[in-house]
Amino acid sequence: MHHKTVLDNGVKVLSERLPHVRSVSLGIWIGVGSRDERPEESGISHFIEHMIFKGTHRRSSLEIARELDAVGGFSNAFTSKENTCIHGRVLDRHFPRLVDILSDLFLQSVFDREEMDREKQVVLQEISMVEDTPEEYVHLLHGRHCWPDHPLGMSVLGSDESVGTFDQGLLLDFYQRYYTPERIIIAAAGNIQHDDLVAAFRPLFGDLPTGTRIGDDRKPSLHPGTFCYEKELEQVHLCLGGRAPELTSGDRLAGALLNTLLGGNMSSRLFQEIRERRGLAYAVYSFLSAYLDTGLLGVYLGTDPRWVNEALAVVKQETARILEGDLSEDEMEMMREHLIGGILLGAESTDNRMMRLAKNEYVYNRYVSYDELIENLGKVRVEDVIRVARDCFQSGTVSLVALGPLEEGDLDPEVLRFS
Repeated sequence: MHHKTVLDNGVKVLSERLPHVRSVSLGIWIGVGSRDERPEESGISHFIEHMIFKGTHRRSSLEIARELDAVGGFSNAFTSKENTCIHGRVLDRHFPRLVDILSDLFLQSVFDREEMDREKQVVLQEISMVEDTPEEYVHLLHGRHCWPDHPLGMSVLGSDESVGTFDQGLLLDFYQRYYTPERIIIAAAGNIQHDDLVAAFRPLFGDLPTGTRIGDDRKPSLHPGTFCYEKELEQVHLCLGGRAPELTSGDRLAGALLNTLLGGNMSSRLFQEIRERRGLAYAVYSFLSAYLDTGLLGVYLGTDPRWVNEALAVVKQETARILEGDLSEDEMEMMREHLIGGILLGAESTDNRMMRLAKNEYVYNRYVSYDELIENLGKVRVEDVIRVARDCFQSGTVSLVALGPLEEGDLDPEVLRFS
């Protein structure tokens, strides 16, 4: 059973009781991410996520680590374009301890100046790791060119320049602006009673002062184009894509099915044609990045510089087949079953259930059952997938970034002309 309580100040408390397990997964979510940042603040949400674990008024960073380890569970945190979350999973008998620790981190972090200086070096190393990993860095470059005039195009990690300017005042100002009750979701899944969850968090979060909704509410506009970054590498790393349905779109499930068909698994068209039949790439896949007000369906592959145009021609060929209606009911059924399998297998994890509670509340303001999701997948028709594909892969709307030993003049312009 799922339950929802909204505290007087707007904090949402969600739970799903699973009495057959011995654990509880708990997450404290805040509706803020890199798309809420100004250029000079780029990476600050992610940096705050790091600093939350570096000491509170009650605990040092070492004490935080020891206490989390002592309960024999798992804890972590992440920052995305639109959310930040700190979460943990423990045995049900240790749940009160997890509540105390995570609440302390979220509410009482001190953002110590010396800890900040040390953590800057850690984050700068994290940025360098991405830049030294071309298959990751090309995605960052692609996002930057897709949304060049919108915060959605900025890296979640920030840059060397922006992170280097962070100080305690800037962090506290950002925290006070965005870490407000109307953005907070507390979600738990596992062997927990909802009343106990509310009773644990109401005294801690119920009196937080309300804030004002702020941020960049401009709808991002996807920019097409071709961009080459020359670098001495063995391979050329390619990332291309176009517009896809946003999270709130009625076409979002058609987009998920299209992604599965194109390059979402080992039987997908791009994997079979580019890797299995032609041997043009070891890594090739498609991906779907969906946000509240926009989306991107993309393709990544890494290939020998000699085979770039051939590989891109295959991408064009396989997308053209879909645009022309080459999609059978049997393929649709296989894709549905692949997605349903992933959904239901994921349902066996309390972490996945906790995250699903929070994400559905954030996007749809309600609980979405597994049965409802599977039923809606069954309603998607072949023509829906083809229509979404035609929306995504149009001439003049697709963006491409190439990273490696390649000049823009080496690209055959015909392989980038989608119809």
